[in-house]
Amino acid sequence: MTMKTLGCIVFRFKKVSLGIIAIAAFSNTTMAQGNNVKKILLANLEISKPTNVKYVTKEANIVFPTVLQGNEEQSLAYIEKFATNRREYLIRTYKKSKKYFPKVTSILRKHRLPQEYQVLLPLESAFNANAVSGAGAVGYWQIMDEVAKEYGLVYEPQLSAADKKKLETEKKTTTTQDASIATKKAPIKDDRKNFIKSTNAAARYLRDRTKNLNNDVLLIVASYNCGVGNVWEAKRKTGLSNPSFWDAKKFLPAETQAYVMNFITLNVVFNNYKKFETNTLTFKAEKIKVITTEEMEDGIKENTAMDY
Repeated sequence: MTMKTLGCIVFRFKKVSLGIIAIAAFSNTTMAQGNNVKKILLANLEISKPTNVKYVTKEANIVFPTVLQGNEEQSLAYIEKFATNRREYLIRTYKKSKKYFPKVTSILRKHRLPQEYQVLLPLESAFNANAVSGAGAVGYWQIMDEVAKEYGLVYEPQLSAADKKKLETEKKTTTTQDASIATKKAPIKDDRKNFIKSTNAAARYLRDRTKNLNNDVLLIVASYNCGVGNVWEAKRKTGLSNPSFWDAKKFLPAETQAYVMNFITLNVVFNNYKKFETNTLTFKAEKIKVITTEEMEDGIKENTAMDY
């Protein structure tokens, strides 16, 4: 047996004692000595007795919140990819949510809504009271003017892109006296920037959608992003009498599809946060090969045969 073979033996069997490694390293190249080393290695291997079991299964440990159970098959791959690629975002969002989620949960409970809707807050505004979207949605929950009016919020109307351009043109022709008057006009306190008022309005909106979307959480979330009219139209296009989000998904805007998937992801990761944080979260069952005594012996024989 050559030094190369002995090196292979030591590499394949990591659990041998330092004494055995030393014996293998300084052994001569005769076959008799090589066979002696092989016997000693086999005697010191910390493995089970021969068995017919070749694999053991390591079960997934991810747990979906109750209201989202049943969506595992359609969403697990997306969640795993998001959790890998956006890990820092998820950690940062979870830490920041501790300040807001208890208050949101309390308001959602008052409106008999599941707490899972709380993740719409970071998805909408990243907890920013002053957030304004390109479409004119404002505040913590990104509420549009018409929705603010419907739910009794005081709001400062948002101008469309065309109106903003028109206003800029008018400002250039405004006299100094007119500008002074305009400056003195008191600003409107927009309720969409008030955490409690806007959260109550958002909860009322979600409660109303519960009634006309058959309490389907994912379709309700979709409606929060693209409007209930678009969700109704997507459902109609499926041709089904009672379609789910997964049935209607392809008929919804791409942004809305991603929005709902992100809603599921944040809820699932936060529901398993300790495991996620410690990198012990597993998304699917894995088969792990068990090396038997016979396989160990075959490996030694193979290495021995290569050098003689």
